[in-house]
Amino acid sequence: MGDEVILLNLWLSPYGMRIRIALEEKGIKYENREEDLSNKSPLLLQMNPVHKKIPVLIHNGKPICESLIAVEYIDEVWNDKSPLLPSDPYQRSQARFWANYVDTKIYEIAIKFWTTEGEEKEAARQEFLECLKLLEEQLGDEPYFGGENLGFVDVALVPLFCYFYTFNLYGNFIKEEQYPKIIAWAKRCTLKESVSKSFPEEQKVKDHVSQKRKNLNKG
Repeated sequence: MGDEVILLNLWLSPYGMRIRIALEEKGIKYENREEDLSNKSPLLLQMNPVHKKIPVLIHNGKPICESLIAVEYIDEVWNDKSPLLPSDPYQRSQARFWANYVDTKIYEIAIKFWTTEGEEKEAARQEFLECLKLLEEQLGDEPYFGGENLGFVDVALVPLFCYFYTFNLYGNFIKEEQYPKIIAWAKRCTLKESVSKSFPEEQKVKDHVSQKRKNLNKG
């Protein structure tokens, strides 16, 4: 009997993509179960009774909620391959700090950008780009935030680039000449099979965004 690994997920969720990337990096077999958020499954409500949200990683019947906690859990349990967090305690603390920055700062700004219009949207865009400058400084000349290999911060951040850069959903949002290091990093990440396999289909995302915009305009 091997490990039973189930991911309760939504194809569009960047948070779910994080967990998928971590599982793929480790070569872990898992079942990706799509949730209908307008009609949540009894399993989701049972496994995440506090927030009732996806993604939820279920390992041998036990739930792990919140994407970064799940990624760290995966790294600890399957620690024989592709480490995502550094072994050095100080470096590990720094990786957690920057992953938390991505989670609490970058994602929140991105959500504000997606859900607002006019001046508020433009302010969120400017704030997002300022944060990218800071992340570029943190990346420095390393290929990944994890150094030579994909790491915890990379897994936290790269799903956003699926939408803002790789799929070019918002025009020339991130200009390559202004952010050469972060764009080179994004391209490097998307060449990894663990990352590309975890991205949703580009056309499906564009169709979804187009439909959402039409519905907003109708309202």
